[in-house]
Amino acid sequence: MNITGRCHCGELEFSAVVNPEKAMICHCVDCQVLSASAFRTVVVTEIDGLTFTKGEPKEYVKVAQSGNHRAQGFCGQCGTGIYACAVGSEPKIYNLRVGAIDQRHELPPRRQIWSSSALKWLPDIKNLPSFEQGPS
Repeated sequence: MNITGRCHCGELEFSAVVNPEKAMICHCVDCQVLSASAFRTVVVTEIDGLTFTKGEPKEYVKVAQSGNHRAQGFCGQCGTGIYACAVGSEPKIYNLRVGAIDQRHELPPRRQIWSSSALKWLPDIKNLPSFEQGPS
């Protein structure tokens, strides 16, 4: 599937080829902290399937629980997270942040990973009051 996306401020724009069957929710602690949220939703690209059509991302390299070094690509202006990928010169597979993708409504998660780290209150959110917009 061909997709497009951008950061919040518009400094970065990208196109990519992704596999919708590989959309997932990650509950690992790193994703919680790096996204400042309860989990992160990603979709996997084809090999070298990400192209920036505007701007260049900044990268932060972290050491994953597996011991692998993972580059976290983001907008240096607004901080929007765009991807994670392996570090090095080999062909890259990117985990794109679904929230930055224009076609995000077409990429429902197909599985959850690192569920052992999921916040225990997540199953209860379906019972919370829901409003179409925030308070005025």
